[in-house]
Amino acid sequence: MARSNYDVTRDSARQLFLRYDQETMIRRFGLDHDAAYLYLPFVGRNYRVDRRTGVVAWSDDGFRTAHEADFNEALSICDALCCSKEGCRLAGTFCTVNQLKGVVQSSRVGDGMFQPAAQRFDGRTAQLARACSALGGVPEGRGDVAFRLYPFPFLPVLFQFWSSDEDFPASLTILWDENTLDFVRYETTYYIAGHLLRRLLELMGE
Repeated sequence: MARSNYDVTRDSARQLFLRYDQETMIRRFGLDHDAAYLYLPFVGRNYRVDRRTGVVAWSDDGFRTAHEADFNEALSICDALCCSKEGCRLAGTFCTVNQLKGVVQSSRVGDGMFQPAAQRFDGRTAQLARACSALGGVPEGRGDVAFRLYPFPFLPVLFQFWSSDEDFPASLTILWDENTLDFVRYETTYYIAGHLLRRLLELMGE
């Protein structure tokens, strides 16, 4: 059976990982590690990266069992470990993805991509708030549900959701630290956001 482009790209990310210095990754992010794996949390779940193969896997039982990461998970983790800049630091101020430092201001890539999720969250603010809390989120910001969430321990986002009313549809915004592109590439923010929304829906029973 032919392999999908997603599988090909995920395999390329493994090879990218193997070309980078793992001791730098460990030092930069304070990663737990042993001779076989690097460990880090991602969107409220524990992951490990095989130091010999670059394969990313997750577990909910301390790695007594493990599940291979999908495209969004693997690309997000490999990009953060491999492509973050030396001396990366958070700015402490948040903006939309198209206002990040280094992004052309006229860029409108991704506009409207969160609308399907916003519609699924609509009318379920209590469940959504519980899901945000389950991911370790802290209430913060504006919205009917508003939390500071940590996809990675070193990279926060602000999640803001507004329910629909008689005048406006439900809406959802994810704000990023202004220096996010010191940690991951622009396109990776969409992989991270996509996985974050999927995890919230999972925790809400979907």
